Amino acid sequence: MSVVKIENSILRGRVTVPASKSVAHRAMICSFLAGGGDVSPLVSSKDMQATAQAIGSLKNGGDVCDCIESGSTLRFMIPVAAALGKTVTFVGSGKLPNRPIGDYLRLLPQHGVTCESEGGLPLKISGKLTAGTFEIAGNVSSQYITGLMLALPVLDGDSEIVLTTPLQSKPYVDMTVDVLKRYGVDVAETERGYFVRGNQRFTVQDFMVEGDWSQAAFFLAAGAIGGDVTVDGLNIGSTQGDKRIVEVIEKFGANVTVTKNSVHAEKSALCGITLDAVDIPDMVPTVAVLAAFASGTTVIKGAERLRYKESDRIESAVANLKKMGVDVTETPDGMIISGGTVHGADIDGYNDHRIVMAFSVAGLFADGVTTITDCESINKSYPDFFEDYNRIGGKANVISNR
Repeated sequence: MSVVKIENSILRGRVTVPASKSVAHRAMICSFLAGGGDVSPLVSSKDMQATAQAIGSLKNGGDVCDCIESGSTLRFMIPVAAALGKTVTFVGSGKLPNRPIGDYLRLLPQHGVTCESEGGLPLKISGKLTAGTFEIAGNVSSQYITGLMLALPVLDGDSEIVLTTPLQSKPYVDMTVDVLKRYGVDVAETERGYFVRGNQRFTVQDFMVEGDWSQAAFFLAAGAIGGDVTVDGLNIGSTQGDKRIVEVIEKFGANVTVTKNSVHAEKSALCGITLDAVDIPDMVPTVAVLAAFASGTTVIKGAERLRYKESDRIESAVANLKKMGVDVTETPDGMIISGGTVHGADIDGYNDHRIVMAFSVAGLFADGVTTITDCESINKSYPDFFEDYNRIGGKANVISNR
């Protein structure tokens, strides 16, 4: 296990964030279904490794898909493998074997696929997915919807995805529709959900992956709380839901400047806000840190699905804020934070990349030194985070094997 020691400092300068892993997952699978084409740039992270491994296994006739700790890889590749008629066992590590896949265990057998599972991983599937109507809740995980959208176009027959509850995290589904469109595949939104025509062909092409707004959020928060940071390599017209971080930090009262490919945030007097995070749950750890340094009260709601991520991110963020002396109350779907003095502390990274990176921002401005465990978890999405952080003024010292 590695620990990172964070000393007070100010981030000043420009940073280019890595390519979006959310976009890259989708493009890699589309390229695989197209039968060729390059997807770049790709971050050398565990999540990208997971999708590459899963695709490689299906390409080479393997009977095991190791999704490591990537929920996106797992939920995207299960229906894709089923659509191709593969017999394969999905495995994973960390908390992934216990993350929900129940909707697939219910849906796939209704459409010709045998599932062998005790509720999680390992999961063995066999048989070929058949077209038809797929009824699924929209408030569990948008990843199920994306997985079906990637798989259904190759089936022999038209399909419909019927949402039985309102869709949450819709920007992630919009991203899927956009990437599919770029590969020549049409998905039509309907009053009930989505219509997917069968027998479609994915177009072979080279795909350039845009910068990751989720990762940009950490640096923009650091700028808004007490720095002067410009994040480059962003697509302002992106379908990534997390580009709303600009709107969120502006709502806190931050000084933000937006250009075509960059966003600048500088030290500002921040005030508490109310945020419905239903469409941007991954932003919650960063917003919680912003709230700790804002005057007044911040209410975060609509984030109950965070309880099933790499950690229970509501519980993780609340526990760490309390250790840092912040007045915070946990709620079923979020938290209530009263901003004020933030103290350095020894806190838990919970083997969760977003918790580690968010609280590395808190450590910049806390009163005293902050240490965070499990800092190696950043390898899941942003292995160079601390290099970029230190390059623009941070003081993060990673200590291994402690």
